[in-house]
Amino acid sequence: MKTLDDLLSEGVAGRRVLLRADLNVPLDGDKITDDGRIRAVLPTINALREAGAAKITVMSHLGRPKGAPDPKYTLAPVAARLSELLGAPVAFGGADGDLVLLENLRFNAGETSKVESERLAFAHELAAHGDVYVDDAFGAVHRKHASVFDVAGLLPHYSGYLVAKELEVLSKLTGEAERPYVVILGGSKVSDKLAVIEALLPKVDKLLIGGGMCFTFLKAQGHEVGKSLLQDEMVDTCKDLLQRGGDKIVLPADVVTADKFAADAEVRTVGVDAIPAEELGLDIGPESVAAFAAALDGAKTVFWNGPMGVFELAPFAAGTRGVAEAITKIDGFSVVGGGDSAAAVRALGIPEDGFSHISTGGGASLEFLEGKALPGITALEA
Repeated sequence: MKTLDDLLSEGVAGRRVLLRADLNVPLDGDKITDDGRIRAVLPTINALREAGAAKITVMSHLGRPKGAPDPKYTLAPVAARLSELLGAPVAFGGADGDLVLLENLRFNAGETSKVESERLAFAHELAAHGDVYVDDAFGAVHRKHASVFDVAGLLPHYSGYLVAKELEVLSKLTGEAERPYVVILGGSKVSDKLAVIEALLPKVDKLLIGGGMCFTFLKAQGHEVGKSLLQDEMVDTCKDLLQRGGDKIVLPADVVTADKFAADAEVRTVGVDAIPAEELGLDIGPESVAAFAAALDGAKTVFWNGPMGVFELAPFAAGTRGVAEAITKIDGFSVVGGGDSAAAVRALGIPEDGFSHISTGGGASLEFLEGKALPGITALEA
């Protein structure tokens, strides 16, 4: 795979660069609540500007519009923030300039089309903006989309600094990772994490499971879980995993429950064998946090993907905060696997330098660890 450094050594002065970034940031109306993904692509943009690129056209998706323009998903606020961070004007949409951000790629149905000819038609439109293509959108490399997969086949192509760094870091988790190796998984569904559990279980020393997915495992152990999130169809799978994993798999000992999913809910902490029938579990409890911290003590390699509870609501944030803080204390290599985990680190005010790496790609990092071929990477390697 050719990298940005290869492009810079070949010479980029006077050439037009089409840059795929992942600027899919969370918005509250038109206010960006976490600009981490915008900051992540700045080194690549700055390197191209300093090397004298004639024009840089940046492209990204935002959210899941239905293949047509939708004001709710405009990238206009991102253009404004990118301009602030770079200290340079960023022309938006159809405007002209040395540095341009195109409107949301997913406003065109060709971006995500399953029909190759439709994707290719849109890819040709995009490729007209550049003499070379740089992909720095790690969070999108698991998608076979026009801007990620097809454009790379139309232009000389290179990986940006962020993509190269993500691959280097995640490769350390799939190879001979330094032990003890501990993985913490949260989030809502076992089915979303099943493939990564299957891939990592033989390699890790401990697998700690929290979040909504823990209740399907607790049900598999014979516990009643009240109105907690439950995937009935996955209970037998969880039984099998628990049998195969033995004492490698660590489940919560206590959980925080409530009568409703709300910030003003009446909450209580109960043992996993005493979840009230009319309540739902929304976080792991303090005993579980202590047990997870003990399992992390002495770890040399840690991968964390998925919050321990509904961290966005104050009564259910302590589990995620406690586990994140425990990870920052290890004397080893720690990776936060993007998505909601990265958002939680920032939302809870945990210093980012407490982790070796915070990935920008939740789904992409999981699929990489599962051993899947990622279309965006395959295209860059061609």
